[in-house]
Amino acid sequence: MAGTARGQNGPLSGVRVVELAGIGPGPFAAMLLADLGADVVRVDRPGGGGLAIDPAYDITNRNKRSVRVDLKSPEGPDQVLDLVERADILIEGYRPGVAERLGVGPEQCAARNSRLVYGRMTGWGQEGPLAQRAGHDIGYIAITGTLGMIGRPDEAPAIPANLVGDFAGGSLYLVVGLLAALQHARGTGEGQVVDAAIVDGATHLASMIHGMMAAGGWQDRRGSNLLDGGCPFYGNYETADGGYMAVGALEQQFYDEFVELLGIAEKAPARKDLAAWGELRDTIAAAFKTRTREEWTAVFEGSDACVAPVLSLREAPEHPHLAARGTFVEHSGITQPAPAPRFSATPAGIRRGPAQPGADTAEVAADWDVRSLTVEQP
Repeated sequence: MAGTARGQNGPLSGVRVVELAGIGPGPFAAMLLADLGADVVRVDRPGGGGLAIDPAYDITNRNKRSVRVDLKSPEGPDQVLDLVERADILIEGYRPGVAERLGVGPEQCAARNSRLVYGRMTGWGQEGPLAQRAGHDIGYIAITGTLGMIGRPDEAPAIPANLVGDFAGGSLYLVVGLLAALQHARGTGEGQVVDAAIVDGATHLASMIHGMMAAGGWQDRRGSNLLDGGCPFYGNYETADGGYMAVGALEQQFYDEFVELLGIAEKAPARKDLAAWGELRDTIAAAFKTRTREEWTAVFEGSDACVAPVLSLREAPEHPHLAARGTFVEHSGITQPAPAPRFSATPAGIRRGPAQPGADTAEVAADWDVRSLTVEQP
């Protein structure tokens, strides 16, 4: 259990996490734990290896501290195991077998701390024909069917950045698994390994869709369904100035308000007439092209028509609702998403900016009482 003031913010105050440095979903999962109050120590390797940006801007490393350890050196594995002995959770994102070869695999760590929750973050998982293959988000979501359901039917599948695979199917499932296993460990004294594979998480995200398809309520082709752009009153429409408005007027009462405010109530074909959906889409599109995004935003302001302007990343922090909620915050000179979700009794926050590789070695050595870290790091 952490004993310093640093851990006194958020519901995970007192939880200690060792993160073996990587990129993408592992660091994001560790950031989420750190945002919620965990004391996260990132073990960086000599020479870096993170995102190809200045570490001062890598907000996935906010609220963490960093030590630098060379796991290939004779003393490196023991330095990490000394941290593990005092930790609740470890996160690593190597290919299967690499952590074991480096001397910090699950069995080696469990020998020092039987209560440890050992989190493994990979794309393909710890076993299976592809387990040893290289990969990235786009390939993981491709084989799960999730990529193939996103986009227009007459175009290539749309690439949803790396949000669906790395962060939703990967990081968030890892965090759920870690916290569930931590609950078990605290009740029984028994640690375990959490195998978080992006292919598993991305598949699980589509559970509702699989159920709808089995029931005959979803067609297995993109752009043909209620929630994938096939429905004319659930989609994006261009405005006169080249902007876009997002429409989600699914329910009848919301749809009625939508067509009234859009000015097409008298000429729009019936919403339940699937054969007329093409005509309805054209009617909606033509109407939106008559005004700018700002003008349409004002028209739908305060309504229940379920219409919103499509904003860019730079525009989003200025939206009145997000500004009022403090969804974005300014810290370390960077406008960035605030920690989420929110807690009434143990609010989370940003306590420190992105950890600089190796900058906190002495501080962590003192706080965690790990004397091996007092050795000068490479």
